[in-house]
Amino acid sequence: MSDNGQKQSKRIWVAAAVLAAMAASGSVVAQSGRAQGAEQVSPAPQTQRPAVSDRLIVVSIPDRKLVLLENGAVKRVYPVAVGKPSTPSPAGRFTIVRRVSDPTYSHNGKVVGPGPKNPVGSRWMGLSTRGYGIHGTNEPNSIGKAASHGCIRMGKADLEELYTLAEVGDAVEIHAEHDATVAMALGEAAPAVPAEVATETAANQVLVAGNAAATESGLGQ
Repeated sequence: MSDNGQKQSKRIWVAAAVLAAMAASGSVVAQSGRAQGAEQVSPAPQTQRPAVSDRLIVVSIPDRKLVLLENGAVKRVYPVAVGKPSTPSPAGRFTIVRRVSDPTYSHNGKVVGPGPKNPVGSRWMGLSTRGYGIHGTNEPNSIGKAASHGCIRMGKADLEELYTLAEVGDAVEIHAEHDATVAMALGEAAPAVPAEVATETAANQVLVAGNAAATESGLGQ
């Protein structure tokens, strides 16, 4: 072989050696990169419901309305049924302590499973006063009336929507009067108090005025 042939062959060998070295180096880098990447992978964070710093449910007995507020802003307003005169809804501040989907109703030995005949409907949100809660009904025509045994009844669609928005620990205020909190919650769009409630209130005001006059005249003793 001539000198030129030997030089050409040597160049080819050197080039092949360099390429092989580069390929090996690249493979090591790639494997190292994958290993480092695997060490840096962290478990996927659990999907959690965003915390709401100030969520409040306000129920107005005279207005037969339930208002959901979040951070002071009105999110939803629903019509509800409240306790009838013989079994009134309790006024005060409570919390939601239990949530049950498709509950089984049990009272005085009567048991009704989930379904359209269930007296508490498809959802139950129990309050911190035992025996009271926010729930559905198998008597949808009672919504907007004083008809329950003290619980707050809602229509099926409204109840199931509220169930997705409220959580255990949320505060619930039940107001026996259309006070400042109720006025704030209902705002300018607050509906008129039902006629029968307004008539009853007016009659009570006349009665109170009459008692006050009798007391002042010494006849109310």
